[in-house]
Amino acid sequence: MKTPDVKISFTTTLYALEKWVLLPVPEKESVKLSSRGQVSVKGTLNGHKFQTVLEPDGRWSHWMRVSEVLQVAAGATVGDTVKVQITQTNVWPEPKVPNDFAKALQTAPEKVQKLWRDITPMARWEWIRWVNATSVAETRDRRVEVSISKMNHGKRRPCCFNLAACTDPYLSKSGRLIQPKAT
Repeated sequence: MKTPDVKISFTTTLYALEKWVLLPVPEKESVKLSSRGQVSVKGTLNGHKFQTVLEPDGRWSHWMRVSEVLQVAAGATVGDTVKVQITQTNVWPEPKVPNDFAKALQTAPEKVQKLWRDITPMARWEWIRWVNATSVAETRDRRVEVSISKMNHGKRRPCCFNLAACTDPYLSKSGRLIQPKAT
């Protein structure tokens, strides 16, 4: 499936939440993207290139974490208004697999390991997102276990969670990205 040739440009203000610097995508630009869920993009922040997966904010828009490296390169920090250009792409970067999930995959049956290698990076992002969508250790352990079991039964994607919700338990409330406090 070819991704639509979607290009958006906007200015936005970086804000801090927990230990992250976040870049909110304005809704009027975000709605031009092909999905309310995760979207793979490449772009520039104050003229400096990046590639990432935008996360849904649970309000029909998106956001991204801005790494320290990108902040330094772009000369931007919390409170700064930045210029952003984004092009949606069907090339998904490989996700960082959390240690507990990586260990479970390493010790899983070969059938599961093969399926993990065969699914798309987009599907791997979804599995990781589902596992990460809880701050309760017991629930997380269970999700890792269930993920391995589902893949062992041939499931290529997790099911039954809202792909348009903000699922980071430290950055969201009721499936919505926490907004910066008004000053």
